[in-house]
Amino acid sequence: MAIRGNHYDAAFEAYLRARKTPYVAVDEQRRALLEDASLKSMDFIVYSRHPKNLLVDVKGRRYPSGDAEHGHRFENWATAEDIPSLLTWERVFGEGFRAVLVFAYHVVSAPALRDFEELFQFRERTYAFFGVWVNDYQTAMQTRSASWQTVAVPSDSFREMRFPIARFLTDAPP
Repeated sequence: MAIRGNHYDAAFEAYLRARKTPYVAVDEQRRALLEDASLKSMDFIVYSRHPKNLLVDVKGRRYPSGDAEHGHRFENWATAEDIPSLLTWERVFGEGFRAVLVFAYHVVSAPALRDFEELFQFRERTYAFFGVWVNDYQTAMQTRSASWQTVAVPSDSFREMRFPIARFLTDAPP
């Protein structure tokens, strides 16, 4: 397992290892140069039993965010740069690959545990992982903050497009 300072990435990597899912961890410290442009790297290349392999960018979020009892549920923001970078990687890798955002939720309150069907324990923390196809996310995304250059999907749309990550790793596509 790679040494990762980001506990969300480390937890997702441990999840893949626990499932015995083949993957390659990408060195996020180095940006790729493609067509004379700097391109943000994905976090993992995951070999799935799904018809397409996955180009994964992990987005770590607390669940709930803010106040542990009354905070927001299912924060799903990303940087505006994440989406076109992942879609470019999808094009570069070709037909056998598909870009997905994996939202790794660190569940921080006991009552919130019942909001999830599948949980994963890692380093004394509890996580839930959901995936969203990047092209679906792009279609529904809106600017969250112009100054921070972030985007997000409205809650109702996000609930419809997200699936537990296990569905992205099996034979049946979500």
